[in-house]
Amino acid sequence: MPLTLLQDLRSLLFPHYCFGCGTDALPYDTSLCARCQLSLPETGFFQQTDNPVAASFIGRIPIVQAGAGYFYTKESLLQELLQQLKYKQQPVIGKVLGRYIGYMLAESPLYASIDVLLPLPLNAKKLHIRGYNQAAEICTGISEVWQKPVLTHVLERTMHTETQTNKNRLSRWQNMQGSFRVWDTAAIQGKHVLLVDDVITTGATLEACGEIILAVPDTQLSIAAVAWTI
Repeated sequence: MPLTLLQDLRSLLFPHYCFGCGTDALPYDTSLCARCQLSLPETGFFQQTDNPVAASFIGRIPIVQAGAGYFYTKESLLQELLQQLKYKQQPVIGKVLGRYIGYMLAESPLYASIDVLLPLPLNAKKLHIRGYNQAAEICTGISEVWQKPVLTHVLERTMHTETQTNKNRLSRWQNMQGSFRVWDTAAIQGKHVLLVDDVITTGATLEACGEIILAVPDTQLSIAAVAWTI
């Protein structure tokens, strides 16, 4: 059977649509068409040491680098994608966005010394309800194109905290205190860790988790996210 006929038959039996615009004119190994991918607003932060994400952590925790791949705005394609990832059982979006971030990180000499990827952990209750950790899915995508190991069992979120929505920076920081624990210190001791999340707003959650990571001897910390709110 000719290849084109096989492709047409697969398209008929297993429709494959872009998560952004709904078109079926896209390869089976991605979930975003080229037009939607190109429409995502890149920040360029992974190539800049003095970007706004890094600046937001000054005086809070001693990081090596910090950045986010895209600008996050309301009513945008990126917001819709992240909502599908977190609330509509679409973990594949995390892998797709992670691959985009992975290419950005691989091209940046600022992150060349990273040893391991750590996804920001979910509380066990929320993980059970959702079925997956969106930050871990993003890490998987990053690792597929940037050959860094993902450690998913090093960190634990020990408390089910109140929602961070509508809290200011101080309230968010207070809400997160004592919320994290390192299970396996040997896995990250002496290593440069990249802590990964989906969206950075105030950074309070990453700050609280980062403090626990940096309490492990000889550990360095950098931070990466898919998006930065503006």
